[in-house]
Amino acid sequence: MGTERMQPRVDVLTLGVRDLDRSRRFYVDGLGWEPVLDVPGEVIFVQIGHGLLLSLWGVDDLSAEAGGVGHGPTAAPMSLGHIVPDEQSVGQVIDRAVAAGATAITSATRRDWGGVSGYFADPDGFRWEVAYNPGFSVAADGTVRIAAVDG
Repeated sequence: MGTERMQPRVDVLTLGVRDLDRSRRFYVDGLGWEPVLDVPGEVIFVQIGHGLLLSLWGVDDLSAEAGGVGHGPTAAPMSLGHIVPDEQSVGQVIDRAVAAGATAITSATRRDWGGVSGYFADPDGFRWEVAYNPGFSVAADGTVRIAAVDG
């Protein structure tokens, strides 16, 4: 029997949120994402991609399990990305997020890398990039390809 090596991958992105009910209102009610699992007062899982979940946990519960996480005076050095099919959709997605309770960080802006992107912050300050990248494609098997685009 051969030795099989497990390839690491990301299946769940977890955000430690200050107020789970507020996050539910933002992500489920405001953005319209369907929960896969919703345990009031504990955790919410929503499917955000092929085999990919976003997990929303109360920050204290996450800290108790994962150890020493919390919010500081600035946003965490990370962002979550949402790729859209055209330039106009960047502003539309940001507008929908703001209507649901997000804070606009930057409007749709043409970038040096050849596409258009903008940012919003969810109610806990987590940054979301909304981007149209003409070099981005996903094959039928789920493989992502990013081709160089003249900016």
